[in-house]
Amino acid sequence: MITAETPIRYDRKSYTDENLLELYRAVLKPRMIEDKMLVLLRQGRISKWFSGYGQEGISVGSAMAMHEEEYILPMHRNLGVFTARNIPLNRLFAQFQGKMSGYTKGRDRSFHFGAKELKIVGMISHLGPQLGIADGIALAHKIRKEGRATLVFTGDGGASEGDFHEALNTAAVWQLPVIFAIENNQWGLSTPSSEQFRCKQFTDKGIGYGMEAIQVDGNNLLEVYDTVRRIANDIRENPRPILLECVTFRMRGHEEASGTKYYPDGLQDKWSVKDPVSNYETYLRSLNLLDDEKVETIRAAIKTEIDNGLETAFAEERPTADTQRELTDLYAPHQFTQTLPATAATSDKRLIDAISDGLRQAMQKHPNLILMGQDIAEYGGVFKITDGFLAEFGKERVRNTPLCEAAIIGSGLGLSINGMKAMVEMQFADFVTEGFNQIVNNLAKMHWRWGQHADVVVRMPTGAGVAAGPFHSQSNEAWFFHTPGLKIVYPSNPYDAKGLLLAAFEDPNPVMFFEHKALYRSISATIPDDYYTLEIGKAKVVREGKDLSIITYGYGVLWAEEMMKKHPEIDAEIIDLRTLLPLDTETIYTSIRKTGKALVLHEDCLTGGIGAEIAARINQACFEYLDAPVIRVGSLDTPVPFAEELEKNFLPRERFETELLRLKNY
Repeated sequence: MITAETPIRYDRKSYTDENLLELYRAVLKPRMIEDKMLVLLRQGRISKWFSGYGQEGISVGSAMAMHEEEYILPMHRNLGVFTARNIPLNRLFAQFQGKMSGYTKGRDRSFHFGAKELKIVGMISHLGPQLGIADGIALAHKIRKEGRATLVFTGDGGASEGDFHEALNTAAVWQLPVIFAIENNQWGLSTPSSEQFRCKQFTDKGIGYGMEAIQVDGNNLLEVYDTVRRIANDIRENPRPILLECVTFRMRGHEEASGTKYYPDGLQDKWSVKDPVSNYETYLRSLNLLDDEKVETIRAAIKTEIDNGLETAFAEERPTADTQRELTDLYAPHQFTQTLPATAATSDKRLIDAISDGLRQAMQKHPNLILMGQDIAEYGGVFKITDGFLAEFGKERVRNTPLCEAAIIGSGLGLSINGMKAMVEMQFADFVTEGFNQIVNNLAKMHWRWGQHADVVVRMPTGAGVAAGPFHSQSNEAWFFHTPGLKIVYPSNPYDAKGLLLAAFEDPNPVMFFEHKALYRSISATIPDDYYTLEIGKAKVVREGKDLSIITYGYGVLWAEEMMKKHPEIDAEIIDLRTLLPLDTETIYTSIRKTGKALVLHEDCLTGGIGAEIAARINQACFEYLDAPVIRVGSLDTPVPFAEELEKNFLPRERFETELLRLKNY
């Protein structure tokens, strides 16, 4: 149906009058909030605003088409998603003002938040990571055969990021029920589409991913609603991803401070005639569903809701800093309860066997645990840790992945959000750089930002000594040690490896689990066959002594024990950290107060290694007990070389002996 009153083509199909009016109320609310926010911004009562003015048809039409139990992952310009889900406006406005009743307790701004009860997953500034999370949410639905769709937004600029490619490729390979909605507003901040991509339209990209692609007029509220409703119904029954390009225009700046002076003259005027709110109102007037009195009644009700929400939010006091609260909220609550082996049965296991055994028992205990990684299914992983898992647990739970580390880590987070557990194996710890953003900005910060836990274990085969060169041998635990919100486990022996791995799967927080490749098949121990756990965050005194303290972890523990056999005249205490985050400083300090001397040993490069932080803390907390400077020993400040002779020189074993003797004789 084409009306003379509007340049937008509307077709009501079989929608009732009430359907059409409900959409009108839904699209008018975010527009009225927009108008109010722009006034408040000019008054200095809010600090920043990302405007979706002129794009409300996409947010509202899409959100209204989804079932309320289905997840939506919005972006900066999707206020209409939040309002369509009936978010309490007092909390929404408190969020914009950094108040405690907002969704992030004043810790993040604008639309950087999620609302678990509304099935809305909050974005981060990097834009692309939302897409991989949507994959994981949809994967959980598909595994549980729930017949639900997931909707995730990105923009034409954000679609240039690698996350876009990885998430769409993974969704296509796994046939996940995800709607990837691209808001093509034709500008990435001040950069036009002609400088963002060469294809004519985003629907052209669907071919490359082997997925259907549909284009809609993003300013046509009714077309967006009908299209999303139709394809969502379809993929609930026949799971697969759909790329949906919503063509629109950003009427205001990327955010208000950036302005729009870079737009060519006349461009905004051209698009203003296609305003999604005024055009839809005109259309309903032409159907005699609206008149001045009805419009005023609807506006008055929305205005009252906005005013009441603002009054409540403005009346709230500014947040008061509470250091203990900030630290407590870093991790999702978890009370560790140790599980002891049910029987006395033991067997000799190499490190690799202990990890495999722990992983298998975790899969048996947690039926909602999904394993993901390159070559981990039929092949059993490059180290064969998951050999035989496919036959025991099936393809749904033991999943080969494309080479898409960012999307797979994001999928792990999505699984967690949707009530499952995830293990992501980095084939080599070095490859984690491809998924770094998801770990340090999503997994680590998610609970602290808006209370969403991240029940994900990232396994990291790490370390040198295997002649694998600079890209398969790095010790990169320090990269994550600096990131609050993560837990980092690094066992040195089979017993600890199994117990700590099983504990990691019971912990709802993100755990980086480091496993030294050179120790996989070179060490063994007699350990329990049954399920058991060890507490994360507790170091262990593996050898008591009084002359000096050696604080180490991983392969360093073996080096220290070997050195004590070589030098029985040195009565050294050896502390195996086992966990790097949280760091058990009390065990360290207790040892230093006894021995008066400290040597910190690690395989990682010396500069910026974890030893620097430990040494600084010892100096600050135990200075009056020290009888010598704190000594740090680490590898050379170079990449890891390939040739055995060079690698041996790179590693700190020989320098460790020299420094140990120097400290003993100080």
